[in-house]
Amino acid sequence: MTKERRGLTIVYTGDGKGNSGPAGDRVLRTPDGLAPVLMVQGTASSVGKSTLVAGLCRLFARRGFTVAPFKAQNMSNNAAVCASGGEIGRAQYAQALAAGIEPSVDMNPILLKPQSDACQVIVRGRLDSTLDAQAYYSRTTHDFWPVVAESLDKLRKTYDLVVAEGAGSPAEINLRDRDLVNMRVAEYADARVLLVADIDKGGAFAALLGTWHWLEATERALLRGFILNKFRGDARLLTPAPRLLEERTGVPVLGVVPYLESLRLAEEDAASLVADSADPDSVTPTVVEIAVVRLPHLANFDEFGDLAAEPGVRLRFVSRPVELRAPDLVVLPGTKATIPDLMWLRANGLADRICWLAGHGTPVLGICGGFQMLGRRVRDPFRIESAQVEACGLGLLPVETELGSEKRLERFEGAFPVELPGVWGGLGGTPARGYEIHMGRTLDIDEACAELLYTDGVVAGTYVHGLFETPGPRAALLSALAAARGLLWQPQDGARPAAFDVIADAIEASVALGRLGLSL
Repeated sequence: MTKERRGLTIVYTGDGKGNSGPAGDRVLRTPDGLAPVLMVQGTASSVGKSTLVAGLCRLFARRGFTVAPFKAQNMSNNAAVCASGGEIGRAQYAQALAAGIEPSVDMNPILLKPQSDACQVIVRGRLDSTLDAQAYYSRTTHDFWPVVAESLDKLRKTYDLVVAEGAGSPAEINLRDRDLVNMRVAEYADARVLLVADIDKGGAFAALLGTWHWLEATERALLRGFILNKFRGDARLLTPAPRLLEERTGVPVLGVVPYLESLRLAEEDAASLVADSADPDSVTPTVVEIAVVRLPHLANFDEFGDLAAEPGVRLRFVSRPVELRAPDLVVLPGTKATIPDLMWLRANGLADRICWLAGHGTPVLGICGGFQMLGRRVRDPFRIESAQVEACGLGLLPVETELGSEKRLERFEGAFPVELPGVWGGLGGTPARGYEIHMGRTLDIDEACAELLYTDGVVAGTYVHGLFETPGPRAALLSALAAARGLLWQPQDGARPAAFDVIADAIEASVALGRLGLSL
């Protein structure tokens, strides 16, 4: 049985009466045989687009559809490695997991990773070039748009539904002629567009109206609804604003999504960082305190979210020596510009303070670029990350690093060495998994790197991101840090509801998705 609905062909393979069977029995197709695209755009950055896409992916997957996320172009230093070995934005990786599918490079075909004075341009998971803004924009239409279109077509041929995400705002009229990610994608796919505003910040109705005003008539025709996101309180208090907005634009307000606390989803931008994870209303005393250095070119910072969410753990991002104080663990995280960030550490006094803490027994962990900084020297002879070709490291580990043109992109699965010295001994033999994304080779540690963690008992380094996103290593580390101070740390009893399901439930309860012509 086939039924036409607003340009969408819905093929039922159930009982012939429109009643579908189990998952996989329902297939959505447009008249050209491709899956439809539902697109979430925003009035600005950080309005919750990524979160809503993750929730929609989970919601439609629960209804039995195969769903894929898509973001044509992403600018983020938070990336994850796909099974194929390519890298994509962490948000799209998480959205694929929400949909219950394996992440692929087609879900984020263009990834821009900012460095000190340019961006690494990742095309379908692999480094294409390093370009400044003007050089990149000169290639968007000729070189990069065909990649975007091809990846989107591939997903639409493979899945029942694609949930696409925009970037920033489609009303950024200075970027209209080089748009790769908002209305150009929507028009190409004839997408159903939802426009989202963050009502928690105020000015949401003006932002929605202003964005609509700047759109062309053909673009407005794709808008199927407005969504007010992150609302605290009784939605009835918004009356009569939704009605007035609809009268002015002809676009309905499809829903008011409540503010959802502590979702712990992957973020794209370090601007979203909270300096201190401590909950002022928490009755749980702090048992373990962790200080993560907020480097200027910080990368993959979201891997610390699970540590910060544990009971009794206070995780702080620090930028000045006085903020370090006396934590139980100092973390030097990943960076997209190792030498410039190393020089920043020295210039503002953080390097001296970290060395002093390590010398007095405070554990220090370097991850990826942070690991490289802990060594004696970092060299960048080909000026891959910056114009600076060499810098002295902190000298806390007897290693040296030379950056090269080859990027290592691999998933890791194994275990920590059985015997590790010092506080790291608690990790001994613990199963571990994560991923590597780095350029350069650290000398004299080949055997140690094969064993995952290189340490002298106080200072440790690893190239593997995400090690403490897994409960086993996280619990082992926190227990060992607490025990070093004569304290007891215990993991929280009971499992938290999956964040993806929390978002999906909120969308299902508050958004009139049936008006999109996608629900069966």
